[in-house]
Amino acid sequence: MKPVFALLVALLPIPAAFAERVEHLGCYAEWSETEIVVGNALVERKWTIKDGWLTATSLRDKTSDTEWLRQPGRQPAPHPGGDPANEKRELKFTTRKGKISPVEEDGLLVILEVSGAKDSFNYRLRIFPNSSGVMLQSSGGGAAAITTEGPKDAKKPDGLEQANMAKPDPKKPIQALEDLMLAPQHLRYTQVELKDQTDFYDELVFEREWLPLQDLFEVACNVFHLEDPLKGNGLIFLKLGPLPHARPVKSTWDIRVAGEGRRVTFAGPGYPWTVLPYQQGRAGRIAALQKFQRCLRQYEPQRDGMFLSNTWGDRNRDSRISEDFLLKEVEAGARLGVDVVQVDDGWQKGMTGNSASGKGAWGNFRAADPEFWKPHPERFPNGLKPLVNAAKQKGMKFGLWFGPDAENDMAHWEKDADMLLEAFDKAGVEYVKIDAVEMKSPAAEVNLNRFYSKVLEKTEGHVVFDADATAGLRPGYYGSIQVGPIFLENRYTDWKRYWPHHTLRNLWTLGAYVDPVRLRMEFLNQSRHADKYKGDPLAPANYPPDTLFASVMFASPLGWFEVSNLPEDAFKTMPDLVKVWKKEREAIFSGSIIPIGQAPDGYVWTGFSSVSQDRKSARLVVFRELNTSDKWSTEIPLLHSKDAKVTVLGGKGTATFENGILQTTIPDTLQYLFMKVEP
Repeated sequence: MKPVFALLVALLPIPAAFAERVEHLGCYAEWSETEIVVGNALVERKWTIKDGWLTATSLRDKTSDTEWLRQPGRQPAPHPGGDPANEKRELKFTTRKGKISPVEEDGLLVILEVSGAKDSFNYRLRIFPNSSGVMLQSSGGGAAAITTEGPKDAKKPDGLEQANMAKPDPKKPIQALEDLMLAPQHLRYTQVELKDQTDFYDELVFEREWLPLQDLFEVACNVFHLEDPLKGNGLIFLKLGPLPHARPVKSTWDIRVAGEGRRVTFAGPGYPWTVLPYQQGRAGRIAALQKFQRCLRQYEPQRDGMFLSNTWGDRNRDSRISEDFLLKEVEAGARLGVDVVQVDDGWQKGMTGNSASGKGAWGNFRAADPEFWKPHPERFPNGLKPLVNAAKQKGMKFGLWFGPDAENDMAHWEKDADMLLEAFDKAGVEYVKIDAVEMKSPAAEVNLNRFYSKVLEKTEGHVVFDADATAGLRPGYYGSIQVGPIFLENRYTDWKRYWPHHTLRNLWTLGAYVDPVRLRMEFLNQSRHADKYKGDPLAPANYPPDTLFASVMFASPLGWFEVSNLPEDAFKTMPDLVKVWKKEREAIFSGSIIPIGQAPDGYVWTGFSSVSQDRKSARLVVFRELNTSDKWSTEIPLLHSKDAKVTVLGGKGTATFENGILQTTIPDTLQYLFMKVEP
């Protein structure tokens, strides 16, 4: 096996007594004993240093030439915890150039280690050439001496009018990650609450807005943005951890806004975070978020955005799993245009709690059977290699379902990693769906990350994980960006829980915050259980098969069915669309993917636009749901052209782009139009 990965690293211990500067691919950092500056062509951030504590003094968006801070923060931040009393501390700066993970973009890392008689802590500042944010993480110190300030410290409304009624009375610094005194007077603040555990939730995105005058409020969330409504410039606060309910490291709140003082505090230790400046309103915000996510996991056309099939969606569970059955899946998958044929639960020797044969283990797999993760000896007497080879001969890859062992806070993580590395080395398995995860403690979270890191490093990023977010306490949308797409939904026609417009809605709403290539979105065999939907105009059976594929093709598509069980109609229209989509998907997933139209509800015009990074061309898919108008028009966000050629790539209809407006005609409902717009 090759080395972990080719790390272009330069370790530079710097004497703290004099200023230094390091540059790499347009990123730079410079520092002295009293100040540190980190930036690139898009952004620059500055902090003063006093006794090892950082205080934000500047956050400049270079693209719009906007300085976001009017004065230094009112307290040190990032604040690693501990006693902020004056103490002489030693500083040591170290930089690394290159990739820290085999899947991320090349960038610059600055590590500041602070040592004192009472406490020691460090800061990590990471910047990439193509993103407007500096990613930070602090560790060490201690939270015991930290007190909080907030509404309970403010004067309560009592009917006596006076100035500054809601002004907080700070006593001691809090364990803040950011403390920013904002310059613009008028800002719109938005909390974005996301849901995972999609076995229980279907509406996954909730937005709550404020235009605070003297309001003081706190919210818990991973994404929070503020925007100057007049100029369309804004800041995104992004916490790179599980959603609040799933975090082993808890925090009461993540964002505090003191409206009167235009002070924003970002808190909750334990996870990295970033602040991303953006321009051009909603579309610019979405583009900035996508660029940053692609820094942590670079889009690789030969690895990411693949059309994957999985046998579980037809609800036969493990009852049909065998070598003969999966060879039929490979044949059918090749006809349909599948990239990866994945077998779900049932390939392994051990029996799980979801088995059709009875209740087995769930979570503590090795305790149930030390050979739990060996190929089933009767179902796969020749192991997995023949299936991998059969898929390879058809131009496809092969994938597995797997559950890391939960025993003792995932203490067996290394054995689990070694098992997958063996499947990669000896059988050639490159795609793995991860299920059954329960991060009930910080130790479990650490071990899960160790498991992921070892596999990614030893395979140089070739193994792709589909991280299931349908149940349990799991990393979710932002806790493990580097590993691969998020597996969502688990919808079944058997239980009348699959409606195509709901899946389209989830992709449309989540796509504003999670890079769509990181979402594994499913479509089902709509011919199954048509009787259960009788009389429903939005029944799955009323959609043409190619429309179902089109509804998820701006994400990582999942054929949630036994491909060999599809009706022949599916093979008449879908393969042609899949073929043309494969020619265009690199352009789709390397562009800025913006949801357009209205949020799908079964009755609107909706879709997605992916605009190239040079803003000269775009790929779009537009859907006409159940409505009476066969015509619809829209602007194409971020596209610089005003007049361009439109080429229809799939679907039934016509389109033109003139004077900055896309005009589309789709004669029939529940249909789509896939098109390319270019000079």
